[in-house]
Amino acid sequence: MRKRIISWGLAAAMAAGLTACSGGQTAESTDAPQSTDAPAAETTAAETTQASAGSGISGTFSGSAAGMQGTVSVELTVEDGVITAVNVTENHETPSLTGVVFERIPAQIVNYQTTTLDAVTGATYASNALMRAASEAAEAAGLDMAVLEANAYHAQPGATQAWETDILVVGGGGAGLSAAITAAQEGSRVILVEKSSFLGGNTMMAGGGYNTVDPEAQAGMILTPAQKNTMDGYLALDPGDEALKLDQFPEWKEVLSTLQGEIRDFYAANEGKEPGVDMPGFDSVALHMWHIYVGGLRQLNDETWVASDIDMARTLAEESLDAFKWMESIGLEAKSGAEASDTVFTVLGAMWPRTHAVSADKPLIDGLEAAAREAGVTIYTETAATSLITDDGGKVIGAQAVQADGTSITVNASKGVILASGGYCANAPMVKEYDKYWGDDLSDHTLTTNVGTNTGDGILMAQEVGADVTGMEIAQMMPSSSPLKGTLSDGIWGDASEQIWIDGSGKRFVNEYAERDVLTKASLGLDNGVFYIIYAGHGGDDGVCQGAAMEDTCFGKDVKTMWETGQIWYGATLAEAAEATKEAIGGSAPAFTEEQLREVIETYNGYVDAQKDDDFGKEVIAGKIDLEAVDANPDLGICITPRKASLHHTMGGIVIDTDARVLDGEGNAIPGLWAAGEVTGGIHAGNRLGGNAEADVFTFGRIAGHSAAAE
Repeated sequence: MRKRIISWGLAAAMAAGLTACSGGQTAESTDAPQSTDAPAAETTAAETTQASAGSGISGTFSGSAAGMQGTVSVELTVEDGVITAVNVTENHETPSLTGVVFERIPAQIVNYQTTTLDAVTGATYASNALMRAASEAAEAAGLDMAVLEANAYHAQPGATQAWETDILVVGGGGAGLSAAITAAQEGSRVILVEKSSFLGGNTMMAGGGYNTVDPEAQAGMILTPAQKNTMDGYLALDPGDEALKLDQFPEWKEVLSTLQGEIRDFYAANEGKEPGVDMPGFDSVALHMWHIYVGGLRQLNDETWVASDIDMARTLAEESLDAFKWMESIGLEAKSGAEASDTVFTVLGAMWPRTHAVSADKPLIDGLEAAAREAGVTIYTETAATSLITDDGGKVIGAQAVQADGTSITVNASKGVILASGGYCANAPMVKEYDKYWGDDLSDHTLTTNVGTNTGDGILMAQEVGADVTGMEIAQMMPSSSPLKGTLSDGIWGDASEQIWIDGSGKRFVNEYAERDVLTKASLGLDNGVFYIIYAGHGGDDGVCQGAAMEDTCFGKDVKTMWETGQIWYGATLAEAAEATKEAIGGSAPAFTEEQLREVIETYNGYVDAQKDDDFGKEVIAGKIDLEAVDANPDLGICITPRKASLHHTMGGIVIDTDARVLDGEGNAIPGLWAAGEVTGGIHAGNRLGGNAEADVFTFGRIAGHSAAAE
């Protein structure tokens, strides 16, 4: 068994890789003016008039540097002191986030004979890693580093530009793209600007889990005994129970009453049927709303309580299925209805099996981009909106923007602007400034799952024109993030109902099916805030994970690569998994014995068999691990993934109504201004359910696009 060592001390440096900065600008457009970074048109290595960095030196030389996801290595080809080629020989970075880096920077190194260049917006760490690797190779070649430094190239601003459109969309994530597509489909001219070098925003990182009430899908499912117990608990709820806070939020009493009536009707319609055998699945708008309410009901440090806006929650629960079907209609991999019965699951923190799988990460964004271009949307990346423009009557009529090379843009939008610029979890100081929930568990350097461009720009721009904000006191933390980088793009774990979380002593410490802030608070009390998720491959033909063998791709991730880069511990048998943990990560992680692992797994297996968790009351419990099968079957194995909480989703933001209109402090709509997605607040209160983010993004993105187009 090969052992890997990684250092927890890299965490702060890794976090820097998510920080955005100005870089070489790339603009993409279908019919608007273009401004592209095209250094080859200005100079080439063969034509360079700059001083040679090492006359007479020729050959191929290697260099490496630490990237966000692993080592970045390059080979530098030098001919008579001139760099003629830069080939990347090792690269573990996420292609969807860093593709521009590995296209642009090697060409610029050759074109400008320097390793000092602008970082690509939104991919600073990968950019710097590539430049450091190239510098190391240049030093190995014996090139004059002072000359390379003197040749430093930084993009210069172009002429000021003015663009004309009906609607300007600020932000190229799921909310912005869905708003832009909808508005364009309804006949409006649309320009979309994105601050980063790539489209997608946090939607690129979301993992493809979408919550929606889907009666046809539920009809083909089987209600588990644990779900039946949970529903019985809802029937027994008393509206006067102090813990429910319905005296403070009386509008939610009707939702509970409706839900209880629906459960009674469901039981009557299925009398004689047994859960786990032939009783069909159950879900409803009222149940989804109730989960939004109880999942988001939280007490702040000042002892006040926050709850979701009932109208916003109802809109999300009622309209999310239509938005999901619209995603199907534009060619995304989004399966609903009876066909989804065998694929609906419970993403971490969702509270119920209503999570639908949608094409995730880059395929999702590629599909949205293709649909946007087909609809006629003009798209600019590395173009950041900086302020909104209003007329004398206070209507928003456009925005000022700046491209990564400093070029100033004025966008005139006759109908107005849709803000879809994301939240501010990549701005830890801003989170800390507003926080009234986490207290000392937050710092200005807390890691984040977010792309680095999510720094709250849209919220600040909206406030400057009078927009109200709500819910800024709480930012959600994702409990199951990388302890090194804060990211979600590594590690292996299954459905929330199947996960086994253990502390450094090998003991379960929490109900793994609970809300994310509950999970986070439990984990933050552990040594260094680090815990471990046990997963064993189950095989099958579900297309998600064919097991956890070393050569498998599990949950879209290569097990061997994750092992070799220190993201997981792995063993083909339980004994091997225990042996693997003896190589403590950074000297701070525990080594588990086979006996510890066997005890916690067998105890959990017993609870799965009984459908009753005697330790933590896990509502929906599954994922029994057959240890004999694992030890006997080379196609199965045990993975143990270290995890730690990081900033994930801002609950608060701009106040909008159910038509996605931005409201001022008096509750009046600001003419010409709409917003959707994480830039808004009020929907999720103190805690967003897992799987509700993408539902929010696409539901209100669609609403914003429709409302703006109808202006």
